[in-house]
Amino acid sequence: MEDYKRTTPLFSLCGLNCGLCPRYRTQGDSQCPGCGGPDFRLKHPACSVITCSRKHGSVEYCYQCSAYPCERYSRKGDHDSFISYRNVITDFDKAKTLGTDQYIAELQEKIEILEYLLDTFNDGRRKAFYCNAVNLLPLSDLREIKKQIQETCGGDGKSTGNTANSPAGRGTSQPGGPQKEQIEEIVRLFEARAADLNLSLKLRK
Repeated sequence: MEDYKRTTPLFSLCGLNCGLCPRYRTQGDSQCPGCGGPDFRLKHPACSVITCSRKHGSVEYCYQCSAYPCERYSRKGDHDSFISYRNVITDFDKAKTLGTDQYIAELQEKIEILEYLLDTFNDGRRKAFYCNAVNLLPLSDLREIKKQIQETCGGDGKSTGNTANSPAGRGTSQPGGPQKEQIEEIVRLFEARAADLNLSLKLRK
């Protein structure tokens, strides 16, 4: 596949919120640059969705295609990858209704909440949980949960200094980091809200 670049690599062509994916947040050779990010072709030498897009006017997002929703979206999958596919159609609908710029702005706020959690309340084992929870829960609930975290756990949104400042470096706390009880309370807050919405925060395997 020839080089593929996009202006918004954190919101993919096929509708995934790449900026909330654990693989984007990892370190080393396995780190994904997002959809059409730097060196994308080296990490993803083939992508059927990109090939399809080029046959349909090289749309920036699948929902902009005249054939959307095609069979790819009409058949609901019950398996996830590194990030959940459950909200793809809902997120595309929101992007269509609000406009892409507004959707990206809301996604950026979600990314900031995720980075707050990874910088301040990660014991080295919660990255996947935080990524999935922030991806699946509505932004309004995430705002409220963050407020509760700041009130109950004392998190001020500033980095503890235990993680690197780059997205690839986030998610690996060092000794002296957040307390076990704080993290357990944060997980409880997320799971309680998910239960209210009848939503599972686990990836479908």
